[in-house]
Amino acid sequence: MNRRDLSLLEIRYPSHFLLHFDPSLLTSPTDLLNLQHEVGFLAPRGHRGFIEMKAESNPAELSRRERQIMDLIYRLGKATAAEVRTGLADPPSYSAVRALLRVLEEKGHVRHEHDGPRYVYLPTVSRDKAKRSALARVVRTFFDGSIENAVSTLLDSSAKKLSDEELDRLAFLIERARKQGR
Repeated sequence: MNRRDLSLLEIRYPSHFLLHFDPSLLTSPTDLLNLQHEVGFLAPRGHRGFIEMKAESNPAELSRRERQIMDLIYRLGKATAAEVRTGLADPPSYSAVRALLRVLEEKGHVRHEHDGPRYVYLPTVSRDKAKRSALARVVRTFFDGSIENAVSTLLDSSAKKLSDEELDRLAFLIERARKQGR
C-alpha cells in the first residue's frame, strides 16, 4: 500500500462503526499490522493514529426525543442546548439535552460551532435532503412503497380544501413525471 495514494483509510468495526484513520501516520511496515491488531479493540484517544470512532448516520435509528431535537434544529436552523431545551415539550434537564446533542453529534446528525463559551448545533444534512429521506421512509413503511397510495391518503384526509392553483400545480407535476417516465 502506497500511503501517498490514500488520504483517509476507513476500517469498519463492527459493521455499524467506522474508524477514520490518517494513513500518513503509518511510519513503518509494521504500523499497518499493529493497526489491524488494535482494531480488535478501541484504541485510546491519545493513541497515535486514532482519529475518531463514530456511528454511521441513519435517521431511522433516532429515538423519539432525538427526532424532536432534530425537528427543532431544522426549524430554527441552528440552536444552543438552552434553545433546544426551551423548544421541547416536557423538556428533560439541561444536562440530558446536552447528552442527547452529543449523541446526535456522534451519530453524525449534527455538528457544533463555538459561539464564545456556547456550542451552537447545526444539522449536517440539508433540510431538503432530510425531508426527502423522511418522506421516502414514510411511503415505504406505511404505504408499501406506493406513492399513489400516499398521495391518495393525503388528498382524502386533508382537512383543508385544495385551491385551484394547488390542483393545477399537482396536475403539472403529474404530467411532468409522466413525460420523464417516472
